[in-house]
Amino acid sequence: MNFQEDELIAYLASFVWPFMRISTMFISIPVFSVNTLPARLKVMLSLLITFVLFPTLPEMPSVELFSGEGLAIGIQQMMIGLSTGFILQMVFSILLFAGQSIAYSMGLGFASLVDPTTGVQTPVIAQLFVIGSSLLFLAVDGHLLLIEMLAQSFHSLPVSADGLGKAGLWRIIAWSSQIFSGGVLLALPIMATLLFVNISFGIASKAAPQLQLFGIGFPLTILLGMLLIWLGLVSMLEGFADRLRDGFALVGQVLRLS
Repeated sequence: MNFQEDELIAYLASFVWPFMRISTMFISIPVFSVNTLPARLKVMLSLLITFVLFPTLPEMPSVELFSGEGLAIGIQQMMIGLSTGFILQMVFSILLFAGQSIAYSMGLGFASLVDPTTGVQTPVIAQLFVIGSSLLFLAVDGHLLLIEMLAQSFHSLPVSADGLGKAGLWRIIAWSSQIFSGGVLLALPIMATLLFVNISFGIASKAAPQLQLFGIGFPLTILLGMLLIWLGLVSMLEGFADRLRDGFALVGQVLRLS
């Protein structure tokens, strides 16, 4: 069997471009993008998924891999993969923002840990919500659904230099406002309750100046906050599930699946 150099490069390009779209998704997808997960494992998963999907993929464009147009196609594949995982990262940020708001209302903003996903310090309460949302994401097979949608995107959004486009990027930017509005809505019941408690302690300190406000109010605020989190954790995760459903719907719109 004799293969020409052009045939080998074309065959390599037909494998590299799907691999770029899939591998960049693992850079930004929640749970799998943490720094504690070895990069070799991410590469192996990307190669395995690409090998499985390769026979089902449509015909690739007849463009040289090492050319200007080939570079443009590669950039588009990386943008599609990054955007797919980034949308779900924004969904997780909703719960992270809600946890930070609740922690500051409780007075536990100083109790911080390093978030393995972002690498920055976040309150412990926010980390609790992130762990719960990660378990829920894996329990509903969200990662498998995202991989399935990315596999279907090769037919709805073929490999070409014209990929995501400005409309898709603006749709993602516009949806990013859900991080703040959704986070406030999830944390609003607990924040409102703690606000009234703090107001009542302020009135009590005015009526009785000898009252040790920090010695009494601070522990009670933390205890009440923990109780409210325990009572509202299920409803908060249900709200996160609704936001996750909206995030998958946005992924489908960006990938032109719906």
